[in-house]
Amino acid sequence: MPSNHFKKATRWVCLPVAAAATLAACDINSQLDITDPDVLNVGDFNSPVGANPIRLGVLGDFTFAFSGTIDGVVVMSANLSDEVYSTDTFDGRLFPNQRATNDQLDQVATSYLNLHRARVGASRVVPILKEFTPDASANIAEMYAIRGYAENFFAELYCSGVPFSSEVDFGQPLTTEQMLQTALASFDSALAIVGTDVKVRSLAQVGRARVLLNLNRPADAAAAVAGVLTTYKYDQFHSQATGRQENGIWGALSVTSPRYSLYSKEGTVEFFRTPADPRVPWAATTRRGFNAAHTNINDQRKYTRSGAVTLADGVEARLIELEARLRGGTQADRQAVYDGLNALRGQWQELGYTTAIPALAGGAATTQDAAVTQLFEERALWMWLTGHRLGDLRRLVRQYNRNQADVFPSGALRAPLTGNYGDDVNFVIPVAETNNPNFNGCIDRGA
Repeated sequence: MPSNHFKKATRWVCLPVAAAATLAACDINSQLDITDPDVLNVGDFNSPVGANPIRLGVLGDFTFAFSGTIDGVVVMSANLSDEVYSTDTFDGRLFPNQRATNDQLDQVATSYLNLHRARVGASRVVPILKEFTPDASANIAEMYAIRGYAENFFAELYCSGVPFSSEVDFGQPLTTEQMLQTALASFDSALAIVGTDVKVRSLAQVGRARVLLNLNRPADAAAAVAGVLTTYKYDQFHSQATGRQENGIWGALSVTSPRYSLYSKEGTVEFFRTPADPRVPWAATTRRGFNAAHTNINDQRKYTRSGAVTLADGVEARLIELEARLRGGTQADRQAVYDGLNALRGQWQELGYTTAIPALAGGAATTQDAAVTQLFEERALWMWLTGHRLGDLRRLVRQYNRNQADVFPSGALRAPLTGNYGDDVNFVIPVAETNNPNFNGCIDRGA
């Protein structure tokens, strides 16, 4: 599926020869051939001054795929999980909301291709950086880490069977575990080369731990985030300079006739409470959705048009450590997790919140199931609309033996939609992948 996004344009100019000639002559190799300087080959960046611009381009592609479009990772995964619901008229947004996806949905295909573009771009730029800026080890490590996040997102969002093609070779379909192992290798490469850069090192540590958690290796995941500060953040930045640079989550939920809105409760977690939790700021409005039959829809207040979106942070590191501790299964473990969750809530000022987050009431859970529910509810609140929720719901099914109908939205759809939710827990790989002769569809659709 890969393509070269930098193509050289050559204009052929053909002029008549002597007047006596009966035919015009054209030499395609003449000095009249010109190269358009506005369209560049990757090779044009193979220099010390060109390496960094192409790296910045990859970062821009990843930000766009992650949170820079209303069909990006954050919004699409939120739609299939229980964070947002569609007020649109497009099947590509309605079907995921109903947990009934297929391989013909244009918006899902857009998200899929954007994420591959970022993944392939990171792979392309690493050798260029190594050749021309070998001392910039943090930049090289960052590209490995960005690639790791893209690979992990494929494992969290899609059914097994996604091929990781390159620009010159078609990839083989990968199981979910193989995708995660590939991501793990990318993060290992980042950590092997990063040096002393704390920002990129912590990015790779949190990403590596997230993969290990997905692989059901919680103790290893907790060890992976050792030393990551609770106040650490790696953000994807947005601006109003161009439409491509705007915050796509704001564009999905906060414009005049939005494509998405918020339920007070669509699954097992009641996100939107009164008073609102500072981690999940929302407001009721009188707006209608893109489909005007959706009225008085709720709006998010977490992001502005140019607001940054967190990819990884120290709060996630602490939550990973607490989940590993909870696996101990004793009441002492449950108490330690309860205390740890309250300690995080108590750091609200250090973490940038202007309103206090009150302590959890009622004491530590006395059963393992209740403690797991409490921990995942806290994860949902801390990491709301950051692309974590779908992966967490799948883990509740896969690792904690929860019934998917008790975890994902289920039952009757909310009016004006009719019918019932389906049983999808991931996205179908888009039909565009069928140009890969190795591809034969999803290997399985399970969590």
